[in-house]
This record gives sequence, C-alpha cells and structure tokens, in this order.
Amino acid sequence: MSRSKLIRKLKEKNPNLSQIEIELILDNFSESIEKSLLDSKKVELRGFGTFFLKKIKEKFGSRNPKTGEIIYVPEKNKVRFRASKKLKDFINQ
Repeated sequence: MSRSKLIRKLKEKNPNLSQIEIELILDNFSESIEKSLLDSKKVELRGFGTFFLKKIKEKFGSRNPKTGEIIYVPEKNKVRFRASKKLKDFINQ
C-alpha cells in the first residue's frame, strides 16, 4: 500500500481529520520509529510486529559480481521486521 492510499484510508475512517493533519500524524509516526532505530532501540507495535536493527558483519572476501574483483564490505546495520503471532494468524486464515 502506498502512502497516498494509506492517507485516503485513514481519511475515510476519520472524516473529522483533514488530510494535512493525517499527513503530519503519519510523518511523526515514521520519524519516531526512525529515531528509535537510530538509538538502537526496538520498536514494538502490539498485535502488529517489531522493528529492530541487526548488525551485519564485515566481509573481507566478497566479490563484485560484474568484474569479479575481490572487495571489502564494511560492517553495517539492517532494519528487520518480525510479525506478531496475531498478524501471522490473521494473514494465514
């Protein structure tokens, strides 16, 4: 679902809010998730799932698939999402 479709759905369910207010709410929500992940904190949304960071180890012997050259890949963080049991059950019905 795209951002604009999500805003439309929220507007249908909350007709008393303007589109600008809904956009601000969505922006604040995503910014708070980003800030928490930057601080290496987990973000748990009960009944939906958990966002967390996972460290990916550095690699010394990786290859560039285009040239075949051996390259160094530094350590990095990746954002992961683990769905809650309730969400998994709902999807698999």
